[in-house]
Amino acid sequence: MHWIDGLIIALYLIGALALGAYLSRRASQSVEDFFISGRSLPWWLAGTSMAATTFSIDTPLYVAGVVGERGIAGNWEWWAFGVGHVALIYVFARLWRRSAVVTDAELIEMRYSGRPAAVLRVVKAFLFAVPINCIGIGYIMLAALKVMEALSFWSLLGIPTGGTVLGLDPKMLSVLVLLVFVLLYAGLSGLWGVVATDFVQFVLALIGAVLVAWFAIRSPEVGGLSGLVTQAQAATDFDVLAFVPFEIGWDDGLRIGWSAFAGISASTFFAYAFVQWWTFRRSDGGGEFIQRLVASRDEQHAEWAAWLFNILHYVIRTWPWVLVALAALVVYPDLEDPEMGYPKLMLDYLPVGVLGLAVASLLAAFMSTVSTQINWGASYLTHDVYARFVRPEATQDELVLAGRAASLLIATIGAVAAFFSESVATIFRLVIAIGTGPGVVLILRWFWWRINAWAELSAMCAGFLIGLTTTLYPGAIIDDFGLRLGAITVLTGIVWISVMYATKPESAKTLRRFYRMARPGGPGWARQRAETGVAPAASLSRSIWSTVAAVGLLFGTMFATGGALLLRPAVAVGCSSVALVSGYALYRLRQGAAPIIESEEAPSASP
Repeated sequence: MHWIDGLIIALYLIGALALGAYLSRRASQSVEDFFISGRSLPWWLAGTSMAATTFSIDTPLYVAGVVGERGIAGNWEWWAFGVGHVALIYVFARLWRRSAVVTDAELIEMRYSGRPAAVLRVVKAFLFAVPINCIGIGYIMLAALKVMEALSFWSLLGIPTGGTVLGLDPKMLSVLVLLVFVLLYAGLSGLWGVVATDFVQFVLALIGAVLVAWFAIRSPEVGGLSGLVTQAQAATDFDVLAFVPFEIGWDDGLRIGWSAFAGISASTFFAYAFVQWWTFRRSDGGGEFIQRLVASRDEQHAEWAAWLFNILHYVIRTWPWVLVALAALVVYPDLEDPEMGYPKLMLDYLPVGVLGLAVASLLAAFMSTVSTQINWGASYLTHDVYARFVRPEATQDELVLAGRAASLLIATIGAVAAFFSESVATIFRLVIAIGTGPGVVLILRWFWWRINAWAELSAMCAGFLIGLTTTLYPGAIIDDFGLRLGAITVLTGIVWISVMYATKPESAKTLRRFYRMARPGGPGWARQRAETGVAPAASLSRSIWSTVAAVGLLFGTMFATGGALLLRPAVAVGCSSVALVSGYALYRLRQGAAPIIESEEAPSASP
């Protein structure tokens, strides 16, 4: 890289650290300021922050690897979460904002009671904050290490390949540098600093992705969009351009079948599309998203924030990544590690200055995600373990200090995970596997009184252990990812249903208290509705139909955009029609929706 590129990167890093230091005083006022920004986020900032959280340095590398190995249809591995993310808008966003919690684990002692609720809360807080969260931080840091390797970062400082500094090899040194930098940023400013910089970081990261796609596609080797489409298909032995892995023919009538050239198996695709989104541990929102929703100004802002996130995450951000991945297939057809295609294109095609901006954009993506993961995990350890069970009498200053100590612990464990990891996509699948199973319980706890603490605890632990075993344990590994997700879901379901009916339901008092706070719709709380005389805040059936229409609008718009970019006019027109019809249906449904009624009661989770 040229010194100008290095200057641009240095200016970004200095600016990020300066902002974190500036906001550290505001974050130090209370634990709510440190972890949920005093519940004052506007929708546009909360929604952009949610999008920035999911745009890390690993995601463009991950997409490059997925497209290179499984085609565009392989992206259903993360596209499938769109159904759950749309449900977040119309089913869960207002419920979470109404709960007035600091973390999603705090909801446990609102929904359940007694020792089982306390055990579930501390187990969930530790399990999500440490092993699951730190594995996620590890694969994000691994992507950063790959970028540093591709950019020959240490060679720029005069350290030869294979050399050491203070007895440390370059990978270990890189991990330590990332660890120190992230801690200086995330540990100082709390969620205020994370969210305040997320907007700038998201814009910068998106500009970087567009620039890489622009320069790579316009290169002589690719030859524009038409050359990209033709050469990318010729470079693979499967249908790399298919959005869904089906063959559609008109011989003797309409024929739809599984494509012989699909990049993924039928079982994997159907597991992505119809199982993953409701069985995964984020089925009712996900910790980092919930953190933003409960930090929003009110329920309406929470709903708008969820919509903005979906548009940014699926419609806008998908295609720069996909186009770069296709360009990497064309330019580097024999690349051993497809995940490295993204940084190689940056080095080979971006001019001086633009390269520095693109690298800074990846650093911005890295910072926004890792800082969120660290802050979110620290909120569990501080609010749900330390303040709830270790030091209930702790002052606000002590809790903020504990939050910073927890940040250090989580970042360190994540760095260790990064050092021993090799493949971003492999770890991504491990994260999905160990989080599969409890999702259906998390949904049902909002809408069915019979779910109890033992059911949720058994689902969470069983899903984690079964996912770990079927992914890593020799002799029990299920190679087909779709079958693995199905097996985890079924086995976990057998466990939690058996446990639920073998244990007592929650007390009538606890159930009435939760219903008055959340006021969920549907038949699952009919008894509590009659006992309290409180009407539901929204119609569950209308919320579900709104979700269905919004899914059509979101995916129709996303695939219409892709069809236009990849020069497939029939796909663009057809998907645009789906989006328009779905949008009209959604408009009619929301016209009849009940107005927002603020919560009558937001009980404390602490006894």
